[in-house]
Parts: sequence; C-alpha cells; structure tokens
Amino acid sequence: MSECLFSESFPGYEIMVEDRTGRRKAEVRGRRQAVLAFQGTYEEGDRIVFRVPEENRFYKIRVDDTMDEALVFLTRRSVVYDLPFGEKKKSYSSKSFAGERHYLTLKEAETYEVEGYRNLAKNVMDQHGDRGCYPHASANVETRGEAVFAARNAIDGVLANDSHGSWPYESWGINRNDQAEMTLEFGRAVDFDRIVLYTRADFPHDNWWTQVTFRFSDGTRETVRLEKSREPHVLDIKRRAVTWLKLCDLIKADDPSPFPALTQIEVYGTESEKRSDPAEAD
Repeated sequence: MSECLFSESFPGYEIMVEDRTGRRKAEVRGRRQAVLAFQGTYEEGDRIVFRVPEENRFYKIRVDDTMDEALVFLTRRSVVYDLPFGEKKKSYSSKSFAGERHYLTLKEAETYEVEGYRNLAKNVMDQHGDRGCYPHASANVETRGEAVFAARNAIDGVLANDSHGSWPYESWGINRNDQAEMTLEFGRAVDFDRIVLYTRADFPHDNWWTQVTFRFSDGTRETVRLEKSREPHVLDIKRRAVTWLKLCDLIKADDPSPFPALTQIEVYGTESEKRSDPAEAD
C-alpha cells in the first residue's frame, strides 16, 4: 500500500476515506489533530488512511464511534485501515462501520496517557500483517482462517468469554493445533509486572490449558499453571525492556473437548527506561 497518499510537505494530521479504486470519499487535515465527520455509507473495498507528522511516537486514533480510542505506537507516518465486510465483519459489533454518519479522530497522545501504568497489550484497531501500528498480535495458526478466531481478537479489549463465535465472543482459536503460538509485539521496549489471561470458557464446548509458557524478547521464558475457570488468570511476571512476548507450549486438559482458546491477554506495566530501536521488535 502506498506511503505517499498525502503531501509530505504537510506536517500535520490527516484522515482520508477512499474506495477500492483510490477515489477519495472524504478527507480532513489539521495542524494539531484531525477530526472527520463523514456522512456516507462504507462500501466493500473502502479503507481509512491515517497520516501523522512523525513516526516512532504515540497517537490516539478513533477508527469508529462504536469502538474505544486506540492508544498506539506508530513506526510509520501512514496507517491504512481496511474496513471489514462479510466474514471479517463478524468479529466486530454489528453497529461498527454501519449507517451513514461516522466519527473519526487522530491526535498525538498526551504524556500522562503514555507514561502511566496501563494495559500495554490493548489495540482495538489491530489488523493482520505488519502495519507499523503497535501493539500487534499474530499467530502461526488461527482456526480455519476465520476472523472470529484471529489473534487480533485477543487484544481488542472485549472480555466476554462464556461463548464462542461472532462478537462479542471472538477469540484466538488454535485449530486443535498443540503447536500453536501467539506473538504480541509492542514495537518498542516496555516494562511490566503482570499478565492477565482470559481463557475462553464456553464449557462443555471448550477445553482449557493447564499449563502455558511465555517466551520473551530478552531470551528468558516462564511457565505457569492455569485452572479451569471463567475468571481471569492473574499472573505476576516481571520483565524489563521487552519488545515482544510469545505464548506457546500450550498444554490442554485431559477433557473430551478439543477446543481451548484465548479470549484476551492483558499486559500491565509502563514504558521502559531503556529506549529500544523499533527494529528490535521484529
């Protein structure tokens, strides 16, 4: 996708909606922020382009008025958001991207929003592929390649775990593969002391993991035990200057169901005192 959708000479914020042919349906610019009130209907193939004045900084993006603002770290000046349709839409609320009035915003994050203790994993606008927008979740397997079982669902902030399938029960599904792994990239170094897992608990349809392992970018790993529960698993795990973590070595319970899954992962901490090169997150 093109990185030159706007004039490089404009040092501000830009939002644009374009169709599959590249025709602009709406656009707005601002020196300090961009606010787009778009009146029109989204069509299959449409995409939203967000452009910022600097890369390797934190921004707040509202991609739809039905979704939380995303606090993200951008390693590119342009982020392209492909609007979901058809099967891909099932992992979002039916109200998202619907209707004829849409409200989108873009601005730099305030220092207090970035530096506080928070969930470093959440990104409601995460997508498949490397988009230069972090945090980002990916996996070596997703059940049948369906959107409702994609890795991105595990960091979208939706915690409902007592069923499975369409929103709000989207999850990361492993397609019965015991070698499944999910990677969470932060795009820069972070410090954290707690990981919270919401395992899917649609019993008796679901199985569960009795043991999982975390691998970290610093070369360390930690294995933890889990129980059959609808409640969040709160794990005290302290690490410094980590740019990514991997959830792997998933050991499921001795239960007839072959379907363990992850509804959400939360990682609580702060920005690291060590500043890393964004390339270290690859």
